[in-house]
Amino acid sequence: MLTAEQLMAAQKANVETLFGLTNKAFEGVEKLVELNLQVAKTALGEAGSAATAAMSVKDAQELLSLQASYLQPTAEKAAAYTRHLYDIAAATNAEVTKVAEMQLADSQKKFMGLVDSAAKNAPAGTENAVALVRSAVAAANNAFESVQKAAKQAADVAEANFQAMTTTAVKATQATTKARRAA
Repeated sequence: MLTAEQLMAAQKANVETLFGLTNKAFEGVEKLVELNLQVAKTALGEAGSAATAAMSVKDAQELLSLQASYLQPTAEKAAAYTRHLYDIAAATNAEVTKVAEMQLADSQKKFMGLVDSAAKNAPAGTENAVALVRSAVAAANNAFESVQKAAKQAADVAEANFQAMTTTAVKATQATTKARRAA
C-alpha cells in the first residue's frame, strides 16, 4: 500500500517532469522564433538589394538574367530553412521522448516493486496469480518496446525521405537555372 509520503513524492516528481517538458517546449519555440527573425532580417536586406538592382536594369535580357540569378539562391535558402525547422522539431521531439522514456522506465520499475511487494505479502496459494501479473507486465513492456522501435524506424525513414526530397528540389532548381542561363 502506498503511503502519503510516497504519493506526495510521486506527485512532486510528476510536477517537476511537467515543468521540465514545458521548458524543453519553450526552448524549441525560442529557437524557432530566432530562426524566423533571422530569415526575416535577411529577406528584408535581400529585397532591398534586389529592388536596387532591378531599378538599374537597362534592358529585358538583363532583367531576365537578374531574375535567374535570384531563383537558385532562393530555392536553396528555402531548403535550408526547411532543414533548420526540421532540426529544431527533431531536437525538441528527441528531448521530450527522452524524458518520457525515463518516466516510463521509472514507472515500470515502481510498478514491478509494487508487484513484488504484493507477491511477498500475498496469501499462500496465489503464486499463479502473481506469476500471471508479472507475465502480463512483461508482455506489455515488450509490446511497448516493439511499438517504440517501429516508431523510431518510421521516423528514420521519414527523415531520410525528407533529406532526399530537399536535395532533389535544390538540384532541380540548379538544373533549371543553368538551363535558363544557357538559353
